[in-house]
Amino acid sequence: MQLKRPNVIIPAAILLLIAIVLGVRYWLHSRSHESTDDAFIDGHIIQVSPKASGYIAKIYVTDNQQVNAGDLIVELDARDYEVRLRQAQAALDAGLAKQNEAKTNVTLTRATSSAAVQQARATVRRSQSDVESQRAAAASAASGANRASAAVTTAEANLAQARSQVVAAQAESTRANADVSRYRELFSKDEVSKQQLDQAVAAAKTAGAELESVRQRVAAAQAQVDEARAAQDAAAQTAQRARTQIGGAQAGVSESLGRLAQANTAPQEIAVSEAQAATANATTEQLRAQVAQAELELSYTKIYAPEAGRVTRKSVEEGALVQIGQPLLAIVPGEVWVTANFKESQIGRMAPGQSVEITVDAYPDKVFKGHVDSIQAGTGARFSLIPPENATGNYVKVVQRVPVKIVFDEPPDPKRMLAPGMSVVPEVAIR
Repeated sequence: MQLKRPNVIIPAAILLLIAIVLGVRYWLHSRSHESTDDAFIDGHIIQVSPKASGYIAKIYVTDNQQVNAGDLIVELDARDYEVRLRQAQAALDAGLAKQNEAKTNVTLTRATSSAAVQQARATVRRSQSDVESQRAAAASAASGANRASAAVTTAEANLAQARSQVVAAQAESTRANADVSRYRELFSKDEVSKQQLDQAVAAAKTAGAELESVRQRVAAAQAQVDEARAAQDAAAQTAQRARTQIGGAQAGVSESLGRLAQANTAPQEIAVSEAQAATANATTEQLRAQVAQAELELSYTKIYAPEAGRVTRKSVEEGALVQIGQPLLAIVPGEVWVTANFKESQIGRMAPGQSVEITVDAYPDKVFKGHVDSIQAGTGARFSLIPPENATGNYVKVVQRVPVKIVFDEPPDPKRMLAPGMSVVPEVAIR
């Protein structure tokens, strides 16, 4: 039995030596590396939701399908939005027509207002000139009336003189006829000569002719008086009409001054038309915005992939009614990283840039290379839905976990899919 003891000691010593070597290596490795099994693959998960409500007309993707950024994935029934767009476009066309009309009105108001002012001023000057003309005509008519009155006075004086001459001629004719009668009686008695009788008869005829002439002059003077009085009446009527026309001309001046005052409101009318044009412009801009809004809402009926990735969690089918913000599906891009929750006692010597070996539970035969990207500024518990509040009651010290972001150094391997949520074990070389 003593001869066999060396055969047992030697293997035991070898095993002890191996154990010591392995222990030293483990100890050295544990001092230079930190690892945790509380780690998983993380990545962006993009929820795709509609910006418009409506019925699903077409779905162009299926679960787990790879899509590129900008691919059409879902299309809503766009008929309602097309009608709204046409209504908005029609309202815009009507607004543009009103805007053009308002601009035309501004130009027309400026032109017509200027012409109206000039025409009103010319009318005022013409009316004032008419007043002066009517006043001159009235003065002339008044002068004519005065002359007619003087002519009546002269004609009446001539008539009175002619009448007095008739009386004298009548007396002379009576005397001459009386002389003829006496001379005839005396001639019959041969007390006068035939020559004296003839002289008396001739004198009586002359007196009769003079009486007839004076009577004709009276008739003529009477006619002149009548004519002068008629002329006086006509002149008086003319003067009255002239005075009446002065009033009409003055009324015309007042009317033209009123038109001028109205025409002088042109700046206010132009301002009103310009305000209307500005309102039409603002209305047009508002209608343009409504058209743009309608176009935007119509564009919302087509939903495109925001990024390249795989379609997951598709929860909608064709014909379904969806609302704004309702999740339809999710897109998971290819960019992933590791979120490792290390104990707070493990991150003392951990820093960004340190190399990491990553083992994924799904691929145990593959070790992925990576490095520490960043360390979260706070523990995971602190950012939980209900963070712990140690000052409110009994306190039990619990080792906290700090999330550390680890990124892969290698490009994604199509044969080894890394999806968010997959379990990993990272090992960080802290020395």
